[in-house]
Amino acid sequence: MKGDLNMVKQHEYIELTTETKIEFGITFFRIRAKKDFTNKYLGLIKKGTIGGWVESLFLKSGNACVSGDAWVSGNAWVSGDARVYGNAWVSGDARVSGNAWVSGNALVSGNAWVSGDARVYGNAWVSGDARVYGNARVSGDARVSGNALVSGDARVYGNARVYGNVKLDSVLCSRFSFEFDWQVKLWQKKEKEYEQELAKRIKKV
Repeated sequence: MKGDLNMVKQHEYIELTTETKIEFGITFFRIRAKKDFTNKYLGLIKKGTIGGWVESLFLKSGNACVSGDAWVSGNAWVSGDARVYGNAWVSGDARVSGNAWVSGNALVSGNAWVSGDARVYGNAWVSGDARVYGNARVSGDARVSGNALVSGDARVYGNARVYGNVKLDSVLCSRFSFEFDWQVKLWQKKEKEYEQELAKRIKKV
């Protein structure tokens, strides 16, 4: 069992408590800070502070599930081979699972889920009931919120805002805001027209 690994290897600043819960057939352990450390969002986290939930402190690779100055709090949980590191914070009822990574100064909160091989990093925020999965990347100062679904090979970065009920699976956006699917379709149409026009110009050269 994954939990057995925690008895062999000691984590630098997090330990498991005896409090457990089972979700989707997975046993999760409540975490606790072993020493004082500072997180970008929370400031000083004192020794003894109770955090959120993890399936295991360490992954099969030997990497820590939560590392750096990252923290998991509330009812949030991290499972599978997912990693939370840097100054990242996972809070509320958020879930990070699969092979997903949340790093840098990233924030995942509310009921948001980050899963699959998704990456959330930089100063990016994923909140509300948003879902980021597949090979999606959310980075920079991007914000994904509401009921937005970001999946596939989508890239949301820069100052982009994706919210409402938008579904993105391939769009690259850096400075735009999408709230409705028709906006995404219009963007895709314009991008395709631009690529076609560019291809024509190249042929003429």
